[in-house]
Amino acid sequence: MNTKKVWFVTGASKGLGLELVKKLLASGYCVAATTRKIQSITKEVGEASASFFPIEMDLTDNENVKVAIANCLDHFGQIDVVVNNAGYSQIGTLEELSDEEIKENFNVNVFGSLNVIRNIVPHLRQQQSGHIFNISSIGGYVGNFAGFGIYCSTKFAVAGFTEALAEEMKSFNVHTTLVYPGYFRTNFLAKGSIQTPANPIGAYKAAREMEQAHLNDINGNQPNDPNKAADVLITLSEQSNPPVHFFMGEDAYNYANLKIESIKGALEENKVLGTSTGFND
Repeated sequence: MNTKKVWFVTGASKGLGLELVKKLLASGYCVAATTRKIQSITKEVGEASASFFPIEMDLTDNENVKVAIANCLDHFGQIDVVVNNAGYSQIGTLEELSDEEIKENFNVNVFGSLNVIRNIVPHLRQQQSGHIFNISSIGGYVGNFAGFGIYCSTKFAVAGFTEALAEEMKSFNVHTTLVYPGYFRTNFLAKGSIQTPANPIGAYKAAREMEQAHLNDINGNQPNDPNKAADVLITLSEQSNPPVHFFMGEDAYNYANLKIESIKGALEENKVLGTSTGFND
């Protein structure tokens, strides 16, 4: 095992990102950890050192991301594993969310990851090695959660461009893995992390019930351990042929299988009609 690999982790000040950074450093890896406020990571992990490089980075600012990656390369001389982990959930139905609320969720979850990818891929191409992890969500594979349409759509977008990225980077010996986590016991659903609609509409009872279930019942009772997730990501990074799609958590597997069965059923049920569109000649 090459314990001198350099990892670049976004959204590293809390949750899965923080667990991963701590685990990597304890395992002998070098880590660059990005966050919006550098104090939030240094108070958890410590100041910069030969193996740790905390970076204050605005994910939504392409030039800022470019400088952060350049500074990381100056510090370590290389980047081997990239984890696009930063993101947040915006609750709200399509009607009640404002244009600004929707665009901000896409700015962070989609365009933020693209800013990192666009600026780090030239280095990986030249290096002819590397591994990019894009952290999606089971909500990026199963979207039927009332009140979570925008968040899920950002993660569907991550899934879409990751499949293309995997093909684009294959010839450069750069692996790409799309991770669909289920519910992990982090502060992802806590106040200050998850965003609720500024102008909720009371008529959406199903969405309000789903919202309250996540904020009050699921938060703090998630079935999956983020510490084990960090171990899983490290194990995947050590595989010679890692998967493009990776579902993480028993709940994620259950949700994915339910959707696969639903799609299979819809395909079979409507096969004659759905395949009736070809020319007759």
